[in-house]
Formats: sequence, C-alpha cells, structure tokens
Amino acid sequence: MSANLRDKFFGCICGCHIGSAMGAPVECMKYQEIEDKYGFVKDYLPYQHYGNGWDREPGTTEDGVERQKLMITAIMEKKDRVTAEDVRTAWVKYANPNAGGWVSEPFEGTLLAMAKTGIPATDLGRYCDYAGLNSFSRACHPIGLINAGNVETAKEDVLQVGQLYQTANSRGLKWACVTGVAIAAGTLPGATVDSVIGAIYDNCDPDVVVKELDEQLKNTASCKDILEMRKYYDDVYNGFGMPYPFSYANEVVTKGVTIFRMVNGDTKEAILAGVNMGRDTDCVAAVAGGIAGALSGSSSIPEKWIKQLDYATSINPHTNSKRTLQENADGVYDAFLCRLKREKEYISKMLAD
Repeated sequence: MSANLRDKFFGCICGCHIGSAMGAPVECMKYQEIEDKYGFVKDYLPYQHYGNGWDREPGTTEDGVERQKLMITAIMEKKDRVTAEDVRTAWVKYANPNAGGWVSEPFEGTLLAMAKTGIPATDLGRYCDYAGLNSFSRACHPIGLINAGNVETAKEDVLQVGQLYQTANSRGLKWACVTGVAIAAGTLPGATVDSVIGAIYDNCDPDVVVKELDEQLKNTASCKDILEMRKYYDDVYNGFGMPYPFSYANEVVTKGVTIFRMVNGDTKEAILAGVNMGRDTDCVAAVAGGIAGALSGSSSIPEKWIKQLDYATSINPHTNSKRTLQENADGVYDAFLCRLKREKEYISKMLAD
C-alpha cells in the first residue's frame, strides 16, 4: 500500500533525522572500522562530537538537523515557500547562541553573527568556503516538502535559500538540488524509484550532477547489497573529502541516490545502508533516508527509533527546537496545505466571471 501525502512528509523527516542521529556516532570511520567495532549498526549509539566531553543520548541529532529545524520553523511561521531572508530571520530569532561546537558546526556561530548584521541573506554564503560541500544538500529536505509535487519550484528555492551557506551556482548547491528535486518528485501520486531518478536527470545540472550520478548508478547496478556497494565506493572516493575537514556533496548525494535505488525506496533500509556505508555516514543516511521517506513514507521505520529520537531531543540542552518528529513533519505539511488553499483561492478569483 502506498503512503499518503501526510505520511510521506513524516517519512521524509524521520528518514533524515533518524539517519543523521544513527550515522553520527560512526561518522568519519571507514566501513571496515565500523564493522570491526560494531558489526552492522542497526540502532542508535551513544557518542561525543567535537571533543567537547558531552556524552550524547543515543538518538541525538547533529548540525545538519539543527540547520533543518530552523528552516522548518521559518516554513511553519510563513506557511509558505521561504526565501533566504525568511530563514535568516529564523536564525536570528531562534538559533541557540551556545549551540556552536555542541550540536552545530563551529563556523555556524560566525554565520549567525553575520546574519545579525545588515549583510543581505543571499550574500552570507560568500563568507563561507563550503562552496562544494554538503552542508545544504543534507539539510534542504523541507524545501522539497513545501514544494511537494513541483520539482521546478523546489529547485528554484534550493538555489535561493542555499545562498545562506554557499555561493550562487556553486557545486554544493547544484548537488543540493538533487535532494530537493527528489523529495518533491517522490511526493507525487504514483511516484516510483524510477520516476524520482528521472526527475533528477531532467532537472539537475547535466555536467556537474547528472554525468557523475549516471556513471555511479550504472557502476553500482550490479552490486548485490550494501556490503558490496560500500567496498566499491571506498575505491572511488578514497582520498577525497573524508576524513575531515571536508565532506563533498557529490559523494554524499551520489551515495544517497544509489542507496535509494538499491533498497527500492525502503526508508528503514536506506537509513541502515547509509549508516554502514562509512565516511560521512550521518549525511549519507540523512539524504538516502529522506528521499526514501518522501516516496515510501514511515511504515518501515521501527516505532522505537522514533520514540528514542524524540526522547533524546526532549533532553537536549543545545538544540534549536524540541519539536518531535511528528510535530516537525506536521508543521511543514500544514504549511503546504495553507499554501495550496491560497493558490486555489487565487485561481478561483482570477477565473471568476
């Protein structure tokens, strides 16, 4: 049975947040290291980040989700598509000023300080050298959802809002378009794995994105499972990006989409594949899980995963929002319905005799 639209919103948010939280404890580890220490990871683990001594509750999310929570807040308040300026306003109003180095990247403290100045929101990305990186591609899921079914406006908004983090026309934003487009396409009635990938091919940059993605979709088509796929990718991307300081969007998004195809859009399996892939595990799992959730919904996700993440969020002193997964998803869904209602009223008015 296919998921209804509300559950697709919930599945997308769950896939992203759970993938992020489950992948964070093994981030930066090679897949062999993950296997040697944990076997095949199938649940949350406790962890620390940034060497700050904070033992996080299993299910605690990290920087990409914190960015996304502020984006969701902006969408919930506007009840419509958002701009970079809308999200900047949410940063200034709601960002935890002490989150840098705890649940968000340290550089975000600098961006927040600049956001409080008169610098135009779309110029903030010029002050961040993350031009080819994945900071927005692994966090822009709500942009796809508020544009559910409309891949053109999803792409437009990713390129506009993404300038908070990266410069216009950067490689990172071109790869972020894949996430936004795939999620918007996945919410369409009758969508399939193939139709989602087709939307990426039709709407994303042919030279920067589609060429590499097409090559890797072909090269991984014969991989029988994630164990074989991760071994293949270890040879492809070894020496690029991870371990830190850099994680590039092309690797993260390519892995996310090929995982999505391998697991046939199953949200749970997409999360687990991303977590056990090695290297930038939290980001890969967030992309793969979010795209799969937008297509297939939440039915495959264990309830205990949802409850544990909500609990970890409720006791997190550094988060930007303690909303539950359902509250985040419903907030974006309700905003989408409000947007549709206004558009319907406008059309009726314009066509009235």
